[in-house]
Amino acid sequence: MNGDQPPNPKASGPAAAAAVGADLVICAKRVVTPAGIVEAEVHIRDGVIIAVTGAADRTAAGAGPRSVGTAAGVGWVSPHGAGVIELPDDEVLMPGLVDTHVHINEPGRTDWEGFTTATAAAAAGGITTLIDMPLNSIPPTTDVAALAAKQRAAAGKCAVDVGFWAGAVPANAADRRGLHEAGVFGFKCFLVDSGVPEFPPLDDEELTTALRQVAELGSLLVVHAEDPAHLAPPSGGSYPEFLRSRPAAAETAAVARLIGGARASGTRVHVLHLSAAEAVPLLAAAQADGVAITAETCPHYLALAAEDIRPGQTQFKCCPPIREAANRERLWAGVADGVVGCVVSDHSPCPPELKGVGAADFASAWGGISSVQLGLPVVWTQAAERGHDLADVARWMAASPAKLAGLADKGSITAGYAADLVAFAPDEEFVVEPDRLRTRHRLTPYLGRRLRGVVRRTWLRGEPVTEGQPAGRLLWRP
Repeated sequence: MNGDQPPNPKASGPAAAAAVGADLVICAKRVVTPAGIVEAEVHIRDGVIIAVTGAADRTAAGAGPRSVGTAAGVGWVSPHGAGVIELPDDEVLMPGLVDTHVHINEPGRTDWEGFTTATAAAAAGGITTLIDMPLNSIPPTTDVAALAAKQRAAAGKCAVDVGFWAGAVPANAADRRGLHEAGVFGFKCFLVDSGVPEFPPLDDEELTTALRQVAELGSLLVVHAEDPAHLAPPSGGSYPEFLRSRPAAAETAAVARLIGGARASGTRVHVLHLSAAEAVPLLAAAQADGVAITAETCPHYLALAAEDIRPGQTQFKCCPPIREAANRERLWAGVADGVVGCVVSDHSPCPPELKGVGAADFASAWGGISSVQLGLPVVWTQAAERGHDLADVARWMAASPAKLAGLADKGSITAGYAADLVAFAPDEEFVVEPDRLRTRHRLTPYLGRRLRGVVRRTWLRGEPVTEGQPAGRLLWRP
């Protein structure tokens, strides 16, 4: 199904007839569709959306009176035998989110995060599909044997669907075709030290080779874009000193380099976790010129600010770093304009002792934000304040990441797509407390923050995600 084809939420006749074959119908006053936020009913058969219809169609089809859904999920049964769930008026039905930037770390560093905990947290946060990064697991996903080890580690543990990126490192040029044929979604590389010795960066010549190979394969190169020439060792342990050691110029120089490489090679290139708003005009100009380059940012860059980070709060450390509030607002403009198309977590947790909160300095602490469960409410809290709606959020966090990865049946409430769905209460607020979190380690910069929006239910292929009953599948590139 073409991801750009919208549903017809007011369909009659054929749409109503198609719904007769449904085994589940979910009704809501507000459903986020490509056509907008509308009152609609989502008809599901065998885990696939078969129709999205307006409320009048069910009445015309003789479905009978409405009834509020029960805690068990099915409130009543239509004359056609379909179970029916009606969401309460304070809930919005959204497509399941697609997070293409998650570090699950199993095998090898499962004590940092593993498939059981990461995918449970994802489901609790409204995410129904993850694409796992090739580091920080041991071995990293840089050859077919390592990919197979990763898949074995994940089998039977996943609450949501999981696919895999492969790595592009200096020593694995000969392995990339095999990885592509084994179904990875693309290749990740670093232009700077990754932080783990088993995943070294590419130099200029190696990057050129990777660009050429990825183009020949028809794949995608996703890049940690900081230029090492602009980095400096932190001169001390404070956050301002750490921030100065990784200036915006490191990102803009790397992005300019990638634009040149993408232009010359014709390769699809994606800039990971953009934090420097100065790079947005470069990306906009390249995209307007037809260069195949896209970019993402992360909830922490859209919600947090350097000025608010206190001494010892190393739970805020990540690379590239969280920058100033003024930069954050310019980055929001890049998201609003569509230049930065995806918002994904870059969930990169570690054991608390590697952060050393309150004691260690920012130079030595592990760099990574733990947030896979919280991305939707974090982004919605900030987006609503800036006048955006949930259709915008669904585009940034579901449709666009799905398109990036080539997941043609994910990220949209559209006939023919997987029935991966989320019941979200956008006006309910909560305070982030450790007991709410499903990740292995519950250290995050959002602890104690009041956020807007609560995920109440998540469905994977039309089935409710139930804790302790992993139903996620392993995914391969289409």
